[in-house]
Amino acid sequence: MKNILTLIEELERQGKRKIYAPKQAFVNEGEIPHKIGIIKKGLFRYYYLTKEGKEFTKVFMKEGDIISSYTSMIHGKKSYYTIEAIEQSEIIEISHHQWNKLRNKDSKWDKLLISFLEKGYSIKEKREREFLLMDSESRYRSFLNEYPSLENRVKQHMIASYLGITPIALSRVRKKMK
Repeated sequence: MKNILTLIEELERQGKRKIYAPKQAFVNEGEIPHKIGIIKKGLFRYYYLTKEGKEFTKVFMKEGDIISSYTSMIHGKKSYYTIEAIEQSEIIEISHHQWNKLRNKDSKWDKLLISFLEKGYSIKEKREREFLLMDSESRYRSFLNEYPSLENRVKQHMIASYLGITPIALSRVRKKMK
């Protein structure tokens, strides 16, 4: 873990500090991404948008997390989702080109990449399990456990879209739990 933190600190020195306002996109759906970000302060969410305008929040990312539409970036394909700041946020941004230069120069960067990919895979596996095996109340309890400080930082419709329910259903779940 210490080696990973050291690598992240080194990566931060290589990047550029950027400020994102609420609702400002780090990556937009439909664009080919060319960057990675380390969240220093603030909060982002990944979300899908249907043709009808319905949002599905994939994940919330907070301080210390690395954000990227990585699969789209490495394949040079358009992102299927948007990565958007929820609140005023500060990130350290690294271009895909710069990231590849670092990786080609020293294999130690592959350790950071593996850590990043393992975390992403674990989150994805947990989310799939929750949607397949849990009811909405259990998913909400899991959300509160996973993100204890986010309930007051995130709008209720975003939490509902993360849980795969309507804001009205979330209201009912919350009322039932009290």
